[in-house]
Amino acid sequence: MVNISICIISFFFLLIFSMLSFFFSLSFLILDYCMILEWELLSLNSNSLVMSLLFDWMSLMFMSFVLFISSMVIFYSDEYMGGDLNINRFIMLVLMFVLSMMLLIISPNLISILLGWDGLGLVSYCLVIYYQNTKSYNAGMITALMNRVGDVMLLISITWMLNFGSWNYIYYMDLMKSDKFMMIIGTLVVIAAMTKSAQIPFSSWLPAAMAAPTPVSALVHSSTLVTAGIYLLIRFSNVLSEEVKFYLLLIGVLTMFMAGLGANFEFDLKKIIALSTLSQLGLMVGILAMGSFSLAFFHLLTHAMFKALLFMCAGCIIHNLKNVQDIRFMGNLMVHMPLTCVSMNISNLALCGMPFLAGFYSKDLILEFISMNNLNVLMYMLFFLSTGLTVCYSFRLCYYSITGDFNFYSLHSLNDKGWIMLKSMLIMLVVVIFSGSMLMWLIFPTPLMICLPQWMKMMALIVSFMGAWLGYEISKFSISWFSKSLKFYSFSFFIGFMWFLPNISTFFINYFPLMVSYKLFKNFDQGWNEYFGGQGIYMNLSMKSSLFQFFQNNNMKIYLMLMIFWLMVLLMLFLI
Repeated sequence: MVNISICIISFFFLLIFSMLSFFFSLSFLILDYCMILEWELLSLNSNSLVMSLLFDWMSLMFMSFVLFISSMVIFYSDEYMGGDLNINRFIMLVLMFVLSMMLLIISPNLISILLGWDGLGLVSYCLVIYYQNTKSYNAGMITALMNRVGDVMLLISITWMLNFGSWNYIYYMDLMKSDKFMMIIGTLVVIAAMTKSAQIPFSSWLPAAMAAPTPVSALVHSSTLVTAGIYLLIRFSNVLSEEVKFYLLLIGVLTMFMAGLGANFEFDLKKIIALSTLSQLGLMVGILAMGSFSLAFFHLLTHAMFKALLFMCAGCIIHNLKNVQDIRFMGNLMVHMPLTCVSMNISNLALCGMPFLAGFYSKDLILEFISMNNLNVLMYMLFFLSTGLTVCYSFRLCYYSITGDFNFYSLHSLNDKGWIMLKSMLIMLVVVIFSGSMLMWLIFPTPLMICLPQWMKMMALIVSFMGAWLGYEISKFSISWFSKSLKFYSFSFFIGFMWFLPNISTFFINYFPLMVSYKLFKNFDQGWNEYFGGQGIYMNLSMKSSLFQFFQNNNMKIYLMLMIFWLMVLLMLFLI
């Protein structure tokens, strides 16, 4: 009997479903076709409980991308998690995650969306705490609690939908748009999406969640969990009021800027890529708030591909460096791991918006769309500054890890012999190179007319070159007295610590309840309560009983003393 691992079986099934989903999405896109399947689960006294599924080109294409990345990540995990005794449990968790994501994507119904949404939250918690240590538990807790806020918002919106008589939001889009009273659902969905997509002030859980295994980061924190919020916003984009869109634009751009700055001060390889994801999510939210949901969806798909590949390359490097994640220990990896470094370089260039790679088609279009819009100077500057910072931290990462001196002095065996990991990475590499132009032809069959002055047209290129130069300069600050950031320690700590968001979202919120509970514990449980309560009574009774026990011992001295005491009492009474 041939022993086929669960990884290989899952890989083939997910890949086949991905291909099928992609071809269906193409046919639906060409025919401009949309299908809603309704499956009656239960009918009781003319009340029917119906499960609805929505299939249109958007949900099918997103499904195909998620399934493709999942198949590659599971194939990759076969080697990466090979030494793990619980690999079957790990694969099952990943498959449960993919199932929850599918449910969320094809649901036109808020109840089934909540099921998928909560499934994502629960399974991501289980995956973040997979390596069972204190850091993982803390990261898992902050992830779960922040996503809880979004779950509550969805529950409130489900309750609010009772006004309509059905939870199928897809039927009520026009009514929601016209009715001011019903725009509250759009606002609630925006807050839910902000928690899942880690926008300010809920950003601190995304870098913390890097405590999970790297294949999880490649799948969960690049293409599925964090984009679930964006996908929900795309679905509800018609309902959002102008005020909500304005605040959403501000929050998206600030998140993008904050993550871009923070990544330049970070030395943990996975956290740099996590902050890069956060920056791109900010870009998607920003462009969505400006009213172009098709552009946001386009960037969501291209970003999912190159970011998953970037995480896979990072995992390969960490695996070879015996679980070291600090980029200051790396260097000259191009010599030892050429294929991994080629993949990493190409995905990094796609992230920067290198012409004709996946990121270029979406990112360049977004920036030109912003330039054409009637946008204020602050937003315009922040968009372009954040783009420059993206190139800056990408080049800094390349200079630290791929070139320079090798700084990891130990018995190392660096090589590119992990063929299973390499195969999945090289397949992803081909998709990263070609997916941008392919999606561009599919989603925008008629070219967008963009008319800009020359300096505005060149703006993206200028900030990219400036960012690349700055990244090179920053990479010179290696481990030495020359490190300039130490001279401005408070400033670099503030920026590198994500503008104190982890502090605000954990210590700030926890401080007062913990202090009050400590004082109550001291005053009540260990104070007067203790003295007059159970422990005090117990101490008194035990002291008295030990005294009586002492008196009742058959001791000659005690009898004589008691006799003398008794005679003295009698004499006193007689004299009185």
